[in-house]
Amino acid sequence: MSDLKSATKRQLGSSDLKCAPIGLGCMSFSGVYGAADDDETVDFVRYAIDKGIDFLDSSDMYGWGHNEDVLARALKDGYRDKVVLATKFGQTQLEGGGMGVDGRPEYVIEACEKSLQRLGTDVIDLYYQHRVDQDVPIEDTVGAMAKLVEQGKVKAIGICEAKPETIRRAHATHPLAAVQSEFSLMYRVEAEQIYETTSELGITFVAYSPLGRGILTDQYINAETVDENDPHYRHPRFNKDNFQANRELILRVAAYADKKGCTPAQLVLAWLIGRGDGIVAIPGTKRAERLDENAAALGVDLSAAEVEEISAMVPVGAAAGERYPEAQMKKVFV
Repeated sequence: MSDLKSATKRQLGSSDLKCAPIGLGCMSFSGVYGAADDDETVDFVRYAIDKGIDFLDSSDMYGWGHNEDVLARALKDGYRDKVVLATKFGQTQLEGGGMGVDGRPEYVIEACEKSLQRLGTDVIDLYYQHRVDQDVPIEDTVGAMAKLVEQGKVKAIGICEAKPETIRRAHATHPLAAVQSEFSLMYRVEAEQIYETTSELGITFVAYSPLGRGILTDQYINAETVDENDPHYRHPRFNKDNFQANRELILRVAAYADKKGCTPAQLVLAWLIGRGDGIVAIPGTKRAERLDENAAALGVDLSAAEVEEISAMVPVGAAAGERYPEAQMKKVFV
């Protein structure tokens, strides 16, 4: 497979949904990593779809509804039917500016109705719980999501940032099409445990931040330090000593990519989707040149031996620093 349009589609779990191995994470459209222009976003999303992107991953907390609003604009004029449209619920705004988690059944229904309205669609293809609510049994939350499937408002469901035990309990309540979590060559400690579970259960692993939040791209490979004003700096792996240690790892990746005649980003994407058909990667970008670079990873052929070599080059647990600040780490892998 050499491009998105000719790529063999991957089935999402046991659902009827299928998509290319590389999709598009949409969080950056809502100002998370610098300002975004809505008109430019609409043009970019349509450019991506015309290039063969057929999986768009959003959330009601990206810009607190803004992301879904702008996607609704982009998906008019016949574009909606060309994509698997995924969005999420479960993260909430608290008074004072903090974030909460809500997995109550009544909230599931309420959040879905609002997302449907913002997205301007009658059905959400893949609906995720964005963070597991540790105060609500996962069976109750997934039970409400199952009702949405029965009502035809959602085609398939998934959960995010869940540990194997939680995934098993959720899947036993209603089949999960996908589990989404961070997964890249630089982040594998929990991801490998999740992937083992999803592979066993026939669930697709949707991998966000497959480029390590950009640390596996030339932008950071070529940087000696990360400026404290850089939005990435809030993530511990980009801080001072951690970044220096991690840069030593990614320089290995860059050297290997050079031998393969591809960019480091293309190499690590090829490595990830080369792990098996049960993975879909959703790198996020709002730039056409990055999208083209990422899509070209489909043309990087890696043998099973090369996949193993790359895995060994950055071993599980080798990265320095947690992937989120301490407070956010308490809400993942639960």
